[in-house]
Amino acid sequence: MATQLLFYEKAAPVTFKDHGDLSVRTGGSYGFARNVNSVPLTAVEFSAAAAAYPIVFAGDEQAVMPAVILGARASENLFVDADGTWTGSYIPAFVRRYPFVFSTADDGAQLILHVDETFEGCNREGRGERLFDADGQRTQYLQNLLKFLQEYQGQFARTQTYCNRLRDLGLLQPMQAQFRVAGGEERQVSGFQVVNREKLKEIGAEDLQQMFSTDELECTYLHLHSLRHFNAMVQRLADTSPEPETAQDQEPPAAEETAEEVEA
Repeated sequence: MATQLLFYEKAAPVTFKDHGDLSVRTGGSYGFARNVNSVPLTAVEFSAAAAAYPIVFAGDEQAVMPAVILGARASENLFVDADGTWTGSYIPAFVRRYPFVFSTADDGAQLILHVDETFEGCNREGRGERLFDADGQRTQYLQNLLKFLQEYQGQFARTQTYCNRLRDLGLLQPMQAQFRVAGGEERQVSGFQVVNREKLKEIGAEDLQQMFSTDELECTYLHLHSLRHFNAMVQRLADTSPEPETAQDQEPPAAEETAEEVEA
């Protein structure tokens, strides 16, 4: 993920002055996500996402965040078809919140709602949901949206705590996935990390109990189980053989995309 906003092109603060007559129609097309091969994920989403995608960890020594892998090449999402339909069984919250996003005010204490004005569903012809009524008050749609984004920020913070634990316990290791396709071409997804099963078995009783009581242990096993979807991903590539090869314990190059998020 080249930027922390990914498919956002022109995120502007939402105000009545600028968006009093704006309507937004979402859910019709996910074409905006066609050119991303991974998106961030929060821990509460692991159960649903693990049934459809490989869940990995992306970032650096300072910050790590879970992400779902959506494609075998940069700028490739195998789960958005030519019509913009999302074909996976679960749509990550990072995608569902688009075209809206929070940013942090200069004082760091206030979250400011932004909308990507380039989103095709934004219009001033009344199609979809209004953000403000004629008196300048927030509509129920906007109120519900703010609640959803606030919950997302809370889940994001809790996920950071989980990732910090994995990192502090030394459980993460580099991994890359290699796909051998028809004609001998090889594709590679790299720059991410996974949990080392053997190191997980060696953690102390106190840390194990802490991870169990916070559901972090469940998330970890969901992550490990989800890696089988690298095999299923090959089947979504029309010109590939069905068997990918994975190579572990290799130091990956810098990620094409990183799983970052707007700070709360």
